Amino acid sequence: MTTIDEELKSRAVQWFAQLRDEICAAFERCEDDVAAAGNPGGAAAGRFERTEWSRPAADGAAGEGAAEQGGGGTMSVLRGRVFEKAGVNISIVHGEFSEQFRTQIPGAAEDPRFWAAGVSLVAHPRSPLVPIAHMNTRMIVTTKGWFGGGGDLTPVFPDQADTHDFHAAFKAACDGTDADYYPKYKKWCDEYFFLPHRDELRGVGGIFYDNLDSGDWETDFAFTQDVGKAFRDIYPAIVRRHMDKGWSDADKEKQPIKRGRYVEFNLIHDRGTKFGLMTGGNIEAILMSMPPLAAWP
Repeated sequence: MTTIDEELKSRAVQWFAQLRDEICAAFERCEDDVAAAGNPGGAAAGRFERTEWSRPAADGAAGEGAAEQGGGGTMSVLRGRVFEKAGVNISIVHGEFSEQFRTQIPGAAEDPRFWAAGVSLVAHPRSPLVPIAHMNTRMIVTTKGWFGGGGDLTPVFPDQADTHDFHAAFKAACDGTDADYYPKYKKWCDEYFFLPHRDELRGVGGIFYDNLDSGDWETDFAFTQDVGKAFRDIYPAIVRRHMDKGWSDADKEKQPIKRGRYVEFNLIHDRGTKFGLMTGGNIEAILMSMPPLAAWP
């Protein structure tokens, strides 16, 4: 394993911030360009609003899983005419895992201290014809160091071309590093983003990877960047295919029900949500993935 020093951490943090900025700019361009059909309320173009947050270092403020903590992050949230709610969050946190949590994280049993940074995105479009999307990439360091992340698409009305192109973008990112990555990470995504209590997939998939430590940090970092770039390029293109289309009341009624599936997964099964809560993260940032409105029939 490559020794993870401060210079490598800084490079990762800079990339996560750059990716955040590029995705936010692409979303805001969609907000500027949507036609009247896709903006029936005539709302103004949305802009991301950024909110800084920090974690106090005192032990008493730590979450259930962290004995001590520090760091913080930035929430970037857009509410507009294309995206009813889109969040692109950055976090850089460090701390020490409690005894009960150390065995659940690679390398934490030997030394409970950790450092973690990443970018996390969820987009809930206003139009039911534009798919919900999720993406995150992260770097975590204990006595071990690794990358994780991926992206997936959750349409209310699946579109074969969208699904094909979304997967093709991630396959190209994977194939640039290792031809075995895409089939492995696609399968992992399908297994991970699955609602066992409903016996159904959350959406049409994508890729998911974790604990990536090939022994070559530069290669793993380059792959993680390629994953972020793939999402940055393909998802706004998919949004633009559908954002100018009008929709019916019947279409709109199906959207909050699909969003309800999103809520169920994130609150019951999602590891990222659990990690944030167990390490004393910012509650609003952790629950940024929640849609503005959901329903259950």
